Amino acid sequence: MKSKLTAYSVQLIETCKSCIPVFLLQAKSYKLQADSRGFTLIEVIVSTALFTIVILVAVGALLALVSANRKTQALHAVMNNLNIALDGMVRSIRMGSNYHCGGGGTLSPQDCPNGDSLFAFESFNGDPNNPEDQWVYSYDTDTKRIYKSEKSGRDWFPITAPSVTVDSVQFYVIGTTRGGVEQPKVVIEMKGTAGAESVKTKTEFHIQSTAVQRVLDL
Repeated sequence: MKSKLTAYSVQLIETCKSCIPVFLLQAKSYKLQADSRGFTLIEVIVSTALFTIVILVAVGALLALVSANRKTQALHAVMNNLNIALDGMVRSIRMGSNYHCGGGGTLSPQDCPNGDSLFAFESFNGDPNNPEDQWVYSYDTDTKRIYKSEKSGRDWFPITAPSVTVDSVQFYVIGTTRGGVEQPKVVIEMKGTAGAESVKTKTEFHIQSTAVQRVLDL
Protein backbone atom coordinates (compact mmCIF):
# COMPACT_ATOMS: atom_id res chain seq x y z
CA MET A 1 0.00 0.00 0.00
CA LYS A 2 2.82 2.33 0.91
CA SER A 3 4.54 1.64 -2.40
CA LYS A 4 1.34 2.50 -4.26
CA LEU A 5 1.06 5.86 -2.48
CA THR A 6 4.65 6.61 -3.27
CA ALA A 7 4.13 5.79 -6.92
CA TYR A 8 0.98 7.98 -7.07
CA SER A 9 2.82 10.89 -5.45
CA VAL A 10 5.63 10.61 -7.95
CA GLN A 11 3.10 10.54 -10.79
CA LEU A 12 1.28 13.64 -9.43
CA ILE A 13 4.52 15.52 -9.11
CA GLU A 14 5.45 14.69 -12.67
CA THR A 15 2.03 15.83 -13.83
CA CYS A 16 2.31 19.14 -11.98
CA LYS A 17 5.79 19.62 -13.37
CA SER A 18 4.30 19.39 -16.86
CA CYS A 19 1.58 21.91 -15.91
CA ILE A 20 3.89 24.56 -14.46
CA PRO A 21 5.17 25.85 -17.77
CA VAL A 22 1.56 26.25 -19.03
CA PHE A 23 0.58 28.36 -16.01
CA LEU A 24 3.72 30.46 -16.34
CA LEU A 25 3.04 31.01 -20.07
CA GLN A 26 -0.56 32.09 -19.42
CA ALA A 27 0.51 34.49 -16.66
CA LYS A 28 3.22 35.96 -18.85
CA SER A 29 0.79 36.42 -21.77
CA TYR A 30 -1.74 38.14 -19.52
CA LYS A 31 0.95 40.45 -18.21
CA LEU A 32 1.87 41.51 -21.77
CA GLN A 33 -1.77 42.36 -22.55
CA ALA A 34 -2.11 44.36 -19.37
CA ASP A 35 1.04 46.36 -20.14
CA SER A 36 -0.09 47.35 -23.73
CA ARG A 37 -0.05 51.21 -24.04
CA GLY A 38 -2.99 53.56 -25.10
CA PHE A 39 -3.16 57.30 -25.94
CA THR A 40 -1.26 59.64 -23.73
CA LEU A 41 -2.78 62.85 -22.33
CA ILE A 42 -0.73 64.99 -24.71
CA GLU A 43 -1.95 63.01 -27.74
CA VAL A 44 -5.58 63.39 -26.63
CA ILE A 45 -5.13 67.16 -26.16
CA VAL A 46 -3.48 67.60 -29.57
CA SER A 47 -6.13 65.56 -31.38
CA THR A 48 -8.94 67.46 -29.62
CA ALA A 49 -7.35 70.79 -30.56
CA LEU A 50 -7.02 69.77 -34.22
CA PHE A 51 -10.63 68.57 -34.32
CA THR A 52 -11.80 71.87 -32.77
CA ILE A 53 -9.87 73.91 -35.34
CA VAL A 54 -11.38 71.94 -38.23
CA ILE A 55 -14.90 72.39 -36.83
CA LEU A 56 -14.38 76.14 -36.38
CA VAL A 57 -13.12 76.55 -39.95
CA ALA A 58 -16.05 74.56 -41.34
CA VAL A 59 -18.63 76.50 -39.31
CA GLY A 60 -17.03 79.81 -40.32
CA ALA A 61 -17.18 78.90 -44.00
CA LEU A 62 -20.82 77.86 -43.65
CA LEU A 63 -21.76 81.13 -41.93
CA ALA A 64 -19.94 83.09 -44.64
CA LEU A 65 -21.91 81.29 -47.34
CA VAL A 66 -25.20 81.97 -45.55
CA SER A 67 -24.33 85.65 -45.17
CA ALA A 68 -23.30 85.97 -48.81
CA ASN A 69 -26.55 84.31 -49.89
CA ARG A 70 -28.62 86.75 -47.81
CA LYS A 71 -26.74 89.74 -49.22
CA THR A 72 -27.22 88.47 -52.77
CA GLN A 73 -30.95 88.01 -52.22
CA ALA A 74 -31.28 91.49 -50.72
CA LEU A 75 -29.41 93.08 -53.63
CA HIS A 76 -31.43 91.02 -56.10
CA ALA A 77 -34.67 92.30 -54.53
CA VAL A 78 -33.45 95.89 -54.84
CA MET A 79 -32.57 95.45 -58.51
CA ASN A 80 -35.93 93.81 -59.13
CA ASN A 81 -37.63 96.89 -57.66
CA LEU A 82 -35.65 99.12 -60.01
CA ASN A 83 -36.43 96.95 -63.03
CA ILE A 84 -40.14 96.86 -62.18
CA ALA A 85 -40.22 100.65 -61.79
CA LEU A 86 -38.50 101.16 -65.15
CA ASP A 87 -40.67 98.57 -66.92
CA GLY A 88 -43.80 100.23 -65.54
CA MET A 89 -42.63 103.60 -66.84
CA VAL A 90 -41.87 102.24 -70.30
CA ARG A 91 -45.18 100.38 -70.53
CA SER A 92 -47.22 103.42 -69.49
CA ILE A 93 -45.33 105.75 -71.83
CA ARG A 94 -45.68 103.37 -74.76
CA MET A 95 -49.45 103.20 -74.30
CA GLY A 96 -49.77 106.98 -73.79
CA SER A 97 -49.69 109.95 -76.15
CA ASN A 98 -48.97 113.70 -76.32
CA TYR A 99 -45.45 113.40 -75.00
CA HIS A 100 -44.09 116.50 -73.30
CA CYS A 101 -40.58 116.85 -71.96
CA GLY A 102 -39.21 119.67 -69.82
CA GLY A 103 -40.92 122.83 -68.56
CA GLY A 104 -43.16 125.35 -70.28
CA GLY A 105 -46.44 123.63 -69.42
CA THR A 106 -47.33 119.97 -69.73
CA LEU A 107 -50.39 120.11 -71.99
CA SER A 108 -48.88 120.46 -75.46
CA PRO A 109 -46.45 117.97 -77.06
CA GLN A 110 -42.84 119.05 -76.84
CA ASP A 111 -39.54 117.54 -77.87
CA CYS A 112 -36.35 117.70 -75.83
CA PRO A 113 -33.48 116.11 -77.76
CA ASN A 114 -31.02 117.35 -75.13
CA GLY A 115 -32.87 115.60 -72.30
CA ASP A 116 -34.70 116.71 -69.17
CA SER A 117 -35.60 115.27 -65.77
CA LEU A 118 -39.36 115.90 -66.15
CA PHE A 119 -41.65 114.07 -68.55
CA ALA A 120 -45.45 114.22 -68.96
CA PHE A 121 -47.93 112.45 -71.23
CA GLU A 122 -51.58 111.56 -71.62
CA SER A 123 -52.42 108.18 -70.12
CA PHE A 124 -54.04 105.44 -72.20
CA ASN A 125 -57.53 105.93 -70.75
CA GLY A 126 -57.15 109.66 -70.17
CA ASP A 127 -59.00 112.55 -71.78
CA PRO A 128 -56.69 114.74 -73.90
CA ASN A 129 -58.84 117.78 -73.07
CA ASN A 130 -58.68 117.15 -69.33
CA PRO A 131 -55.40 118.28 -67.75
CA GLU A 132 -56.14 116.16 -64.68
CA ASP A 133 -55.54 112.96 -66.67
CA GLN A 134 -51.89 113.65 -67.40
CA TRP A 135 -49.21 111.47 -65.86
CA VAL A 136 -45.91 113.06 -64.92
CA TYR A 137 -42.54 111.52 -64.02
CA SER A 138 -39.99 113.67 -62.22
CA TYR A 139 -36.60 113.22 -60.59
CA ASP A 140 -35.95 114.74 -57.16
CA THR A 141 -32.30 115.67 -56.61
CA ASP A 142 -32.77 115.92 -52.82
CA THR A 143 -34.14 112.44 -52.17
CA LYS A 144 -32.41 110.83 -55.19
CA ARG A 145 -35.65 109.12 -56.18
CA ILE A 146 -38.08 109.13 -59.10
CA TYR A 147 -41.62 110.32 -58.39
CA LYS A 148 -44.85 109.87 -60.29
CA SER A 149 -48.04 111.90 -60.42
CA GLU A 150 -51.25 110.73 -62.08
CA LYS A 151 -52.94 114.10 -61.57
CA SER A 152 -50.82 116.50 -63.59
CA GLY A 153 -48.20 117.22 -60.97
CA ARG A 154 -50.28 116.69 -57.82
CA ASP A 155 -50.20 113.85 -55.28
CA TRP A 156 -46.66 112.69 -56.00
CA PHE A 157 -45.51 109.26 -54.86
CA PRO A 158 -42.10 107.56 -55.26
CA ILE A 159 -41.69 104.62 -57.62
CA THR A 160 -38.11 103.70 -56.64
CA ALA A 161 -37.09 102.14 -53.33
CA PRO A 162 -35.11 104.11 -50.70
CA SER A 163 -32.24 101.62 -51.10
CA VAL A 164 -31.86 102.71 -54.74
CA THR A 165 -29.88 105.94 -55.10
CA VAL A 166 -30.65 107.51 -58.46
CA ASP A 167 -27.89 109.95 -59.37
CA SER A 168 -29.41 111.19 -62.62
CA VAL A 169 -32.45 110.64 -64.85
CA GLN A 170 -32.85 112.04 -68.34
CA PHE A 171 -35.82 111.80 -70.69
CA TYR A 172 -35.02 112.34 -74.37
CA VAL A 173 -38.11 112.93 -76.51
CA ILE A 174 -38.31 113.29 -80.28
CA GLY A 175 -41.03 113.07 -82.93
CA THR A 176 -43.83 114.82 -81.01
CA THR A 177 -44.77 116.99 -83.98
CA ARG A 178 -48.14 115.68 -85.12
CA GLY A 179 -48.15 114.34 -88.65
CA GLY A 180 -44.38 114.05 -88.79
CA VAL A 181 -42.45 111.26 -90.41
CA GLU A 182 -41.01 109.96 -87.15
CA GLN A 183 -43.17 108.28 -84.51
CA PRO A 184 -42.94 109.86 -81.01
CA LYS A 185 -40.18 108.17 -79.06
CA VAL A 186 -38.81 108.49 -75.52
CA VAL A 187 -35.36 107.37 -74.40
CA ILE A 188 -34.91 107.01 -70.65
CA GLU A 189 -31.40 107.12 -69.25
CA MET A 190 -30.84 106.36 -65.58
CA LYS A 191 -27.67 106.20 -63.47
CA GLY A 192 -27.14 105.43 -59.81
CA THR A 193 -26.20 102.87 -57.18
CA ALA A 194 -28.21 100.12 -55.54
CA GLY A 195 -27.68 98.44 -52.20
CA ALA A 196 -29.46 97.16 -49.10
CA GLU A 197 -29.16 97.48 -45.33
CA SER A 198 -27.37 94.13 -45.05
CA VAL A 199 -25.07 94.83 -48.01
CA LYS A 200 -21.95 96.92 -47.45
CA THR A 201 -20.93 97.12 -51.07
CA LYS A 202 -22.99 99.06 -53.60
CA THR A 203 -23.76 98.08 -57.16
CA GLU A 204 -23.57 100.80 -59.79
CA PHE A 205 -26.06 100.70 -62.63
CA HIS A 206 -26.48 102.56 -65.89
CA ILE A 207 -29.79 101.71 -67.57
CA GLN A 208 -31.16 102.94 -70.85
CA SER A 209 -34.58 102.05 -72.22
CA THR A 210 -36.69 103.19 -75.17
CA ALA A 211 -40.45 103.56 -75.49
CA VAL A 212 -42.16 104.26 -78.83
CA GLN A 213 -45.73 105.49 -78.90
CA ARG A 214 -48.03 102.73 -80.12
CA VAL A 215 -50.82 105.04 -81.18
CA LEU A 216 -50.07 106.24 -84.70
CA ASP A 217 -49.23 109.95 -84.77
CA LEU A 218 -51.39 111.00 -87.70
